[in-house]
Amino acid sequence: MRAFGRTLAFGLVASASPAFAQYTSYISEFIRVNYTLAGNWNSSTSVAQETIANAAQWWAAQGPWSVMNKTVLAPSNDPHDYLSWAPYYIANCSNVQNTTELTPQQIWTECDYQNEDGVFSPDVRLVNDTGHFQALADAVFYNTLAYKITGNDSYANIATWFIDTWFVNNDTYMNPNLEYAQVVRGANGSGNGTHFGVLDLHDMTKIASAVIVLRSLQAATWTSTLDQAFTAWCTEYVQWLTTSSLGLGELASTNNHGTFAFTQVAAIQAMLNDTTAAQATINQYLNGIYQNQIIANGDQPLESARTRPYHYRAYNAAAVITIHRIAEYMGVDTWNTSTAAGANIQTAIDFAMPIAPGADLPSELYPDVAAVAAHFGDPTGKYAAWLAEKDPLYPGEANFFWEQPLSDSGLKVTEQEEINPNGTTTAGSSPTGGAAKSGAVQGWTSPSDLLLSLTALAISAAILI
Repeated sequence: MRAFGRTLAFGLVASASPAFAQYTSYISEFIRVNYTLAGNWNSSTSVAQETIANAAQWWAAQGPWSVMNKTVLAPSNDPHDYLSWAPYYIANCSNVQNTTELTPQQIWTECDYQNEDGVFSPDVRLVNDTGHFQALADAVFYNTLAYKITGNDSYANIATWFIDTWFVNNDTYMNPNLEYAQVVRGANGSGNGTHFGVLDLHDMTKIASAVIVLRSLQAATWTSTLDQAFTAWCTEYVQWLTTSSLGLGELASTNNHGTFAFTQVAAIQAMLNDTTAAQATINQYLNGIYQNQIIANGDQPLESARTRPYHYRAYNAAAVITIHRIAEYMGVDTWNTSTAAGANIQTAIDFAMPIAPGADLPSELYPDVAAVAAHFGDPTGKYAAWLAEKDPLYPGEANFFWEQPLSDSGLKVTEQEEINPNGTTTAGSSPTGGAAKSGAVQGWTSPSDLLLSLTALAISAAILI
């Protein structure tokens, strides 16, 4: 947002990871700050630590990202404005009565758009600020963890550089609002954003917690100047979230949209060291919409009613877990908070575990199960046994590092390399003596976004701070 007239040279990570590896993009995370900073981690997490370092290098190779990269502008014509299109609105051009083929621009403006829940518009990612932000958050998240795990400053340099590029740098910053997120296009659309678009930045929890860690570790490139600029951006953004019609509309949503909105506000307030406001936000959620989100048997009816119930149950559960993690960071244990029906997040996970995923990714629920096991304990071993049955390589997944204590079920995994058909290698966990597994099940990737070659990562980049 501002140029401060100071140039720093950033030594970037020289990645040894393959260009087309893929690592998990977790639905929602807030770094367990105290656990991470303590450093006395169980040796069973060693492979997960390697996975994090490899993932950090892979994500580093994809960035940086900026809202300036898109080729279609928001209706404001300000390239610094974030833009996304409503993903489940599909063009129906029967109203146009055209005799020749419509151009994409004509479709976007002349056709009617209809809501089809769970069905993605085929061209929605032509404008991909959404995917770019998710990639940014994952890169910052993994590189911050890798910095603490390895002590290598290059990881902190990457995280700092990427944050600067998206939020602060005078040429590439994003305006601190989502006025044009999830715009409904077409003749029947308003051209403005909808409150659903607040969800696009739900991964702010990863970035906010990463900044807390970078500050705590006194990373050399996380300067007071950058800290002040980033906190100024976040102060403006959280003000927009809590006062604008779109922000208030999303906070009032009773399903996962509302949960994720509260995670954003609380995480940013915690990063801003406004613990009073953060605790108030968490209490507002727990005493408000949370009360009707989980019923007595553990079902989440607002998510089960959707077209992809397995996905949406896991999705909202991940956000609820993040709420508890933010409270935990501030020294408050909210995990046992019950809904009006007497249920809590453990009840919800116990309900979801035996349900078949259908067409959804089974792995979406795995991190939620691990988180519940780590917090509530696993005296009978049911959670570890379930994870071992579903994914015998789970002790090598990144989240096994921070979801502790959690048994590795006696599974011995090693970090190996898989030879791909194109001759590249893919780092991933594998059972000792077994075949390798590629690193992710749900990581974001886009070939068009492989912006930096591995060679380029060895070169220092100058940025304004």
